[in-house]
Amino acid sequence: MHVVVCGEALIDLIPDNSVPGTTQSSLWQAHSAGGPLNTAVALARLGLPAQFLGRLGGDGFGAQLRSHLAVNDVGLDLAVQTESEPTSLAIVSVDSTGQATYTFHLRGTANFNWAPQEFPELGADDWLHTGSLMAVVEPGRSALLDYLSTTPAGLSFDLNVRPTVQPDRRLYGELLDPFLKVLGERGGVVRASDEDLHWLDPSSGSSARRIAADLAATYGLELVVVTTGGEGAFAVGANREPVSVPGLPTAVADTVGAGDTFTAGFLKVWLEEKNLVGAMRSGCAAASIVCSRIGANPPDADEVAALLARA
Repeated sequence: MHVVVCGEALIDLIPDNSVPGTTQSSLWQAHSAGGPLNTAVALARLGLPAQFLGRLGGDGFGAQLRSHLAVNDVGLDLAVQTESEPTSLAIVSVDSTGQATYTFHLRGTANFNWAPQEFPELGADDWLHTGSLMAVVEPGRSALLDYLSTTPAGLSFDLNVRPTVQPDRRLYGELLDPFLKVLGERGGVVRASDEDLHWLDPSSGSSARRIAADLAATYGLELVVVTTGGEGAFAVGANREPVSVPGLPTAVADTVGAGDTFTAGFLKVWLEEKNLVGAMRSGCAAASIVCSRIGANPPDADEVAALLARA
């Protein structure tokens, strides 16, 4: 089985508060990032080889992203190298609790200008993980939807809602709708955070568990896995009893890459063992470790195993 992660690779610009800035200039750390890139790197560090299916910019940041993927043993055979298209940027703001918010600069960047011939043929034994910004930013969105509708590979999809990219909740839901239909038809896995669900459905007053259950029932989704911050995660499905696991406390440096790393920890065990509780515990452990670090710096398999053993 080949595991392929499709989507954006971008640069997170995170304030560097170690040196005081001035009114004229400030210092920022340029971190290799993007939800799919983070997940691919985390999978590789956990020992599940992954290919990155993304479009990399022709600038210096694009070279940084390619190097970051290569150093972490993520396959680049399927990556598309552009010449003149720039790399997408995300300006990251971190509050006093370590919670991160993002403002994106995406127009005309390499990530989304997909051509149909740039997508590879995958087999029924392969696994394709995608979602995030690619599901809501054109022209990449339409190209990705066509690809998911025809590939025979197994599918997982991360909602990873970004309101600063599309602030209209109704339109955001409409953009996600056809992807969720495909996932439901194909027995795929949907990953979301409780914040994602509450943002998409703010008026109902329902709990994240109720919203997830309604989502699973509406689309016939076999599995919806929802992270709830430090509290842990739960999973529901159209024909599945709910399952919950507790979180693993940590001193939070920031939450950058937490959901992406959870997804990798989950998929590592889910794809190898089909053990739902074990997969969710693995995801929570991986996310706990990455939250203790600055930026999306996911753990390796030994670190996750050690934390689970202590827990």
